[in-house]
Amino acid sequence: MPKNIKNTLKRLILSIKDEYRRLIIVFISILFYTVLTIVAPLYSAKIIDSLWSSIQTSIQNGTTFSITWEQGGMDIFILLVIFLVTTFLYVLQKFMMTSFSERLSLKLRNQISNKLNVLPLSYFDKHKPGEILSKATNDLDKMSEAIQVGLLTLFTSIGTVIGSIIMMIYFNVTLSLIFIAFMIISMILTKVFTNKTLKSAINRQEKVEDLTAQVEEAYSGRIIIQSFNQEEKSIKNMSNITNEVAKATRNADFIMYAINPAIRFINRLGQVVIAIFAGKSLIEGRLTVGGFQAFFTYMNQAAEPLTEASYMLNSLQSALASVERIYEMLDEEEITPEPENPEVVKNAKGNVEFKAVRFGYSPDKMLMEDISFKVKQGQKVAIVGNTGAGKTTLINLLMRFYDINGGKILLDGKDTKNLTRANLRNNFGMVLQDTWLFEGTVAENIAYGKPDATREEIIEAAKMARVDFFIRTMPKGYDTILSDDTEGISAGQKQLLTIARVMLCNPSVLILDEATSSVDTRTEIEIGKAMQALMSNRTSFVIAHRLSTIVDADMIFVMQNGTIIEQGNHKQLLEKNGAYADLYNSQFA
Repeated sequence: MPKNIKNTLKRLILSIKDEYRRLIIVFISILFYTVLTIVAPLYSAKIIDSLWSSIQTSIQNGTTFSITWEQGGMDIFILLVIFLVTTFLYVLQKFMMTSFSERLSLKLRNQISNKLNVLPLSYFDKHKPGEILSKATNDLDKMSEAIQVGLLTLFTSIGTVIGSIIMMIYFNVTLSLIFIAFMIISMILTKVFTNKTLKSAINRQEKVEDLTAQVEEAYSGRIIIQSFNQEEKSIKNMSNITNEVAKATRNADFIMYAINPAIRFINRLGQVVIAIFAGKSLIEGRLTVGGFQAFFTYMNQAAEPLTEASYMLNSLQSALASVERIYEMLDEEEITPEPENPEVVKNAKGNVEFKAVRFGYSPDKMLMEDISFKVKQGQKVAIVGNTGAGKTTLINLLMRFYDINGGKILLDGKDTKNLTRANLRNNFGMVLQDTWLFEGTVAENIAYGKPDATREEIIEAAKMARVDFFIRTMPKGYDTILSDDTEGISAGQKQLLTIARVMLCNPSVLILDEATSSVDTRTEIEIGKAMQALMSNRTSFVIAHRLSTIVDADMIFVMQNGTIIEQGNHKQLLEKNGAYADLYNSQFA
């Protein structure tokens, strides 16, 4: 159930302000549709009474009964026109409402997409991918379906029920009161079902989220699952979650769909009681044949929409819960805004300085305290330490993936907080241990950071990364389609492509996070040669576990628990015989 229905509805109304014209058309259509729906039975009652009178006259006079244009024909034609116009208005409502709901869904989907680009990494640390995917898919689909069907049904039902009851009272007050009594019983029953429906719907949505997360995890980690022979466990986990979803769905659907039969039973019971009294009134002459037919038409027009409205009201409340979850995501705290008058650094020299930097993933628990160092243009800086020492965190702060809690980070003397993130990151080239390729050609993947690159530039970057030969062995060479899970391409070859991607950008500062961890020794030597040429006169930060690859670094930072405990070059640190010496010697013991 939505935590705050009023606020969620207010937000939803603001979200549809661009679609007011369509809604106005829908409301006007509903108004005329409702009026014609109410008028049709009254007009048909007049026709039936007129025809019944003519039939009785013909019987009494012994003449043949016939319908002429003047006597009944024109009235029947007008009734046909009313039905045709009503059908047209109904189709128009459906079309406009479907278009409206899809536009709203697209708008919110775009907002989610934009929001994902401005959410801090800490948000993704706290939320599973499946949970985020569920909001962008399941919740939006539920909202769209409810608006397409539920909102339209609710609006038409309200007008039809009110109009039909008024006309029923016009024909017979006593029968109308009997109908209203049964209607009140139906509403009370609906109220009882509503709370259970909402609880079961929320429970189902949570289980669907868990299932989405499990599917994503099983797919992404399929190789690990198979390598540890955990297929049965994975299947069992998936089966358990699937059963939970099935159980939650069964409970939700049972409660939701049980409303219709229950209310229809009460309505049918009411119709039986009313039919008895109406038949008596018809025999006694207090109700005409046309009035009898019209009253039952109005009763059906009021009873059926009431049943649908009861069901759709529950559906809409469930959809509101989904919308509320979407808004909660859209309201999440974003990364700090860009400066109003940003400074600009183009083609940075590569002078980097940390001044008393403080950082923690949560304000009450600092990971780094008073980190200070200077890196001059063209220097090669290696960052080493045990797993969890804070090496990648240091790089993330440099790239402003996280904002620091105190101190300053300077690039060429300018505080990185005063630069736009795009400008800052344009000066960096980053090769991560985890490779990533997107759906596209080899050439497009290499040119990801420089979309306007020529084919010659792409090929040159590939040659520098020692991957040109491999690309030419592929079916379509540089035009071969790739994706992150492409078969027939090794992790090392993927890494070579990502290295070529960075080489093409020709950045001022390089960041290499175990960039050659997935390649063989021979390939690593070849890449090393290319890296040496690329790093020449460029500042570079290298996160390394194999210390033999960074013995030529100008500066080595040894990190532990988020703090730099030692710094110096390879020779100096070995002479200190401290933490670095222990790490280095342990690799050659």
